[in-house]
Amino acid sequence: MSDQKACVLHWFRNDLRLADNPALTAAATRAADEALPLLCCFIICPEQWKQHDEAPIKLDFLRRTLWELGKALEERGNYLFLLTANTFSEVPDVLETFVKAIDAQALFFNEEYWVNEHRRDQAVAGRLLPVMRSLHSYRDQSILPVKSIRTQAGEPYKVFTPYKRSWLEHTDGSPISLWPKPPQTVTPDKPLVAAANRAATRADTAKAIAEVFAALELTDSTAWAAGEDAAHDELEAFIDSRAEDYDTLRDKPAVNGTSQISRFLANGTLSGRQCYVVATEARRRLKAEGASEHATKGFTTWISELIWRDFYIHLMTDNPRLSMHQPFKADTDQLQWNEDSSGFEAWCEGRTGIPLVDAAMRQLKQTGWMHNRLRMVTAMFFTKNLFLDWRLGERYFMRNLVDGYLPSNNGGWQWSASTGTDAAPYFRVFNPVSQSRSHDPDGEFIRRFVPELADLDNKSIHDPGKAQRKACDYPEAIVDLKTTRALAIERFKNLG
Repeated sequence: MSDQKACVLHWFRNDLRLADNPALTAAATRAADEALPLLCCFIICPEQWKQHDEAPIKLDFLRRTLWELGKALEERGNYLFLLTANTFSEVPDVLETFVKAIDAQALFFNEEYWVNEHRRDQAVAGRLLPVMRSLHSYRDQSILPVKSIRTQAGEPYKVFTPYKRSWLEHTDGSPISLWPKPPQTVTPDKPLVAAANRAATRADTAKAIAEVFAALELTDSTAWAAGEDAAHDELEAFIDSRAEDYDTLRDKPAVNGTSQISRFLANGTLSGRQCYVVATEARRRLKAEGASEHATKGFTTWISELIWRDFYIHLMTDNPRLSMHQPFKADTDQLQWNEDSSGFEAWCEGRTGIPLVDAAMRQLKQTGWMHNRLRMVTAMFFTKNLFLDWRLGERYFMRNLVDGYLPSNNGGWQWSASTGTDAAPYFRVFNPVSQSRSHDPDGEFIRRFVPELADLDNKSIHDPGKAQRKACDYPEAIVDLKTTRALAIERFKNLG
């Protein structure tokens, strides 16, 4: 039996994958170079998750992702150890105990940028640097590193279009490359694993995950495949069969025209880099084969959505207040939002009397996911027609989405509410009935989630008449769209 005790430790956070993982690859390389075993951990933070409004379905998806990750690590002779810290404030104590138990010489992790996570990492660094040789952090969540895209004046971009232009110039000049797979490392010996077990839970990953998550109230996520293999399968299926038509089908909620991989991006089972590289390679291949402009436009449009994701990450990194429930446009905090609990409840339950809004909200409640176009439609109805505080809607989405991701969710809500950077102008208000007629012309999506309207004709289903509503037991619209739009515009005008 080896008398080896020291090791290298990788701390998984929002990077639950083996491929294209900067910190994990660096940790494994360090371990291989020094002939040290590599151990990996993940920290369960139930109370912190509650404070961050993490959805029960998202946590169940996390549970299943961790199980898949644990299996993948064990196939390589490594282990995933689960530690528990009720809140981020307990993380330094928990990590210090673990690090001392396994005699970790170096800790590797990928950065997280939001306020609470940043404060946690500062506290961890202050606690661990005196007791171990080194800590190493890597930039990972965005395709291009945060703070790497700046105006000529050296300031962060506040508008997407020039940001995208600069982003594309960076990637054209320096093509994105993926991190190599982690090298094989020394398998931890039994004394080291035993020490790790005493500090964490146990080496039986599946049992540990079941025990830790059993105390949480979860919503079944098995309709959504989990794990790194599933993520790559779904990405490949999208690229091979739907990406060419993405530009024309992405706004049609009744059609499977989007990638639906956002849940993998949200917990890092896939990286944005992987998505970008696969998409650009497919587009390049099509161009080389002489494909039509339509075929490549779908890929170009999807890549633009990846850049939007980067934009929101960079925006929140440069403006920490965005992760503290503050609007980007400070003057909009003076808006006097309505206090309408019945309107809020009707919106949550999908009983507003606006068929497309109700169908979207029921889709969210039933599946834990909502089509991207409908996220904008429902958010704009919430903030402009109901004139309810965008923060309430943002929180409701986070509490229900399997793919809830703070920068994207916050960015989308502030865009719809006209409180964010590069937001929709306050006078641009989506009409949900017009949106319904444009993007669900046959009412297929509405029929799927508002079945009481299923027998209406394709014209009436978007805005049923009074008699039709009564016959279908479907409510009258809780607001007049035209009147409330005008009132919202007037309130924004009065901000000066």
